[in-house]
Amino acid sequence: MEQLIKMVTEKAGISEAQAKKAVDAVVNFLKDKMPAGVGSQVESFVKGSGTTGASGTLDSIKNGISGKLGGVAGL
Repeated sequence: MEQLIKMVTEKAGISEAQAKKAVDAVVNFLKDKMPAGVGSQVESFVKGSGTTGASGTLDSIKNGISGKLGGVAGL
């Protein structure tokens, strides 16, 4: 999450505290709008607390989204 906050700080030209608030707001928005399992996986991925690593977390998110969309091809 620190890397994302740093990127937002640099690209938006805002303080680190402001960037953290922005990142938290986006993560919470995504978590609320996505299916429960997928939203929590996105939060874990962004915060870096997932135990499966980035690749495993991304695969889990992809599978969760694909399942919710009825197995859409290409996901």
